[in-house]
Amino acid sequence: MALDFPFGATRLLQAVAMFLLTATTGKAVTVPEIAAKVDQRYNHLQTLQADFTETYRGAGVSRSESGVLWLKRPGKMLWDYREPRPKVFVTDGKSAWFYVPGERQARKAAVKKLDDLRSPLRYLLGKTKLEKELVGLSLATEVPPGRPGDVVLRGVPKGMEDRVSSVVLEVTPAGEIVRMVVNEVDGSSTEYRFGNQRENQPIADQRFHFSPPPGVEVIEAEGLTP
Repeated sequence: MALDFPFGATRLLQAVAMFLLTATTGKAVTVPEIAAKVDQRYNHLQTLQADFTETYRGAGVSRSESGVLWLKRPGKMLWDYREPRPKVFVTDGKSAWFYVPGERQARKAAVKKLDDLRSPLRYLLGKTKLEKELVGLSLATEVPPGRPGDVVLRGVPKGMEDRVSSVVLEVTPAGEIVRMVVNEVDGSSTEYRFGNQRENQPIADQRFHFSPPPGVEVIEAEGLTP
């Protein structure tokens, strides 16, 4: 259950968080400094590969899936779900596809019209900066980091305010994003955890190309939610 803190208590929590950051790093770390470190790390990447775990919670339901995430500039992204069953979310920068092997339909949407919970990660593809991507970026003092030294940020993804109430990012001292939580306005949330991140390894463009299997119907859609 979410807790609403009075304004004074929120300021106190922020002060405590800054104290802990100062004690850990030896100096006060500001949100712009953290965002700049994230930007610096990912803006120099050409490719990124990471293992991920996705956990959805909402309406009394909780489910987890896992797989491998592939990113490549400019604008290429592949979520290769492997457990508990295979499915694919992929974009070549222009079109996005969602398909579950064995099904008779594949969904397709134009990237520029895509309204998808994974969208906050698009800035990793070099399209924008973190502080521009997440409006009102601040320290998420009520969300503890999973590891000592990490920092947790909160903001609202630009252009998704009608669906997403906030996005939480856990960032390491090196500027690496290891966790993302998308909180929707209906009270549901989707958490992504990233591990074993491999940077700038060769990834063929063909990996981000999707061709529907023979006999599979293509459905034009506004959004693609696995």
